[in-house]
Amino acid sequence: MAVNQDTLYVKGDRNVEVTKREVTLGDLVSMECSNRVILPHLKTMKVLKIPENGEKRYVISILKIIACIHEKYPGLEVQNLGETDLIVTYEMQKTPSKWVHVAKTILVVLITFFGAAFSMMAFNNDVDVDKLFGYIYYWMTGKQSSGFTILEVFYSVGITIGILVFFNHFGKRRFSVDPTPMEVQMRLYENDIQTTLIEDAARKEEELDVDRANRPGAHRT
Repeated sequence: MAVNQDTLYVKGDRNVEVTKREVTLGDLVSMECSNRVILPHLKTMKVLKIPENGEKRYVISILKIIACIHEKYPGLEVQNLGETDLIVTYEMQKTPSKWVHVAKTILVVLITFFGAAFSMMAFNNDVDVDKLFGYIYYWMTGKQSSGFTILEVFYSVGITIGILVFFNHFGKRRFSVDPTPMEVQMRLYENDIQTTLIEDAARKEEELDVDRANRPGAHRT
């Protein structure tokens, strides 16, 4: 079926999660075209079929997607506005019970609480904060510190406020619209993982791409 003077714009995210084994073009990319007739056909076009015991993660080149589109619409111009490589992850749709979520939340809270407490105690012990506060208290008042003075109180309050301000988050409330440092680190970690997956798939020639055999020097190291 030929299409003339039409341009299809596609935009795909770097990481796509699917819950069905037959992956269509509409599952992978967003599309826009002035010819509204072809859009429903393109969205239902099958691009990948995940076998029952196959891999759960695939890397698909945008060239492979464009080649699939041109098989059905040879005259259609395709403009890519998104990623050049897409990571498709197959996840079986499971809904854990409420108690599983509660148990995971409690476990994360306990690990975070005790881990942070241990880290602060280890730091205070390394720099000998008790001895330092004792010297400061004696220098300011001329009396020996009892170990529980205004210095310890303000130090504890200051740590709490500093943590809240640094992480920009308390419960469901944010103090500003900026992402939290934890969110930034998680995004950086996700980007590193995705880059590694794409490069490994390319080196192992496992990426779903147009025919490599017709390209000289296809093997990447």
